[in-house]
Formats: sequence, C-alpha cells, structure tokens
Amino acid sequence: MFKTLLVSMLVSVVSVPLAVAAPKEPAHAAAKADIVDTAVANGHFKVLAQALTAAGLVDTLKGTGPFTVFAPTDEAFAKLPKGAVDALLKDKKKLTAVLTYHVVAGKVMAADVVKLKTAKTVNGATVAIVVKGKDVTVNDAKVTATDIEASNGVIHVIDTVLMPQ
Repeated sequence: MFKTLLVSMLVSVVSVPLAVAAPKEPAHAAAKADIVDTAVANGHFKVLAQALTAAGLVDTLKGTGPFTVFAPTDEAFAKLPKGAVDALLKDKKKLTAVLTYHVVAGKVMAADVVKLKTAKTVNGATVAIVVKGKDVTVNDAKVTATDIEASNGVIHVIDTVLMPQ
C-alpha cells in the first residue's frame, strides 16, 4: 500500500526548485523530513524515488540513519542509454546494487566530503572523490548541490548515475 501511495505521490508531486541550489535555511537548522520525503518534495528526484520503491529501499532510507546520499536527478537518469532505467526497474538485484552504490553510511557534509579521496558505499564498493578548485566529482558524476539536510542524513545532488563495477 505504501509503495502504491508513494508512486501516486510521485506522479502528482509539484516541483520545488531546490535541487540545483543550496538550501535556503542555514545548514544547522533542524530538518523535519527524512531523506525520502525530502527527495520526493524536491521534485527533481522522481526516477530515484521510483527506483527506491522498486528496490524496496524506501523504508531503509526512512530509517534512523544517518545516511549520505549522492542523489542523481531525473536528468541524470535520462542520460542513461535508452531502456536502461526500465531494465533496472525490472531487475531488483541490480537496481539495489546501483542504488546502494549512491549511499554512504553516516552524515558526511560537503566540508567533509572535499577532504576525502574515496568513500565506502553501503553496497561495499568504493567511490572516488576528486576535488578540482570548486568542482567536486564522485567517480564521473559532478556534484551540483550539497548539504540538503534531512532528519536522517544529507543529500548531495549529482548529475550522473553512478554504476558499480
């Protein structure tokens, strides 16, 4: 029932232009929504939310955490080859591996991310973090917005879907 409700919410959600800009409230302000609800309300993560539902990871990312999510936007998913998203949505095992490759245990704010060379993801693999001037990449994905706080962690927006090897 929750999955059906979430999918119907995704279809009717109104876009809130927060994904490509820094949060308007101070980083220390208490966030009330969890990572999933924050992403859904944002409006730029409809495919990600659909994928989380298909993989059965919604309850996990609504849990206490804390989690750091490198969240690909809908535009990032659109960059995948034609049919790739549909194929992933039908392959729960592969979808789960891809999605958990975007999550790091703990709350890692941008100021801490830039000090790292790598980060171990929840799926057990490691992502490379490269800082060049003001640009930060996670593997080949550019970080486009940071420190979107949620009650159980933080979201950093990326422009490319990370694919585990």
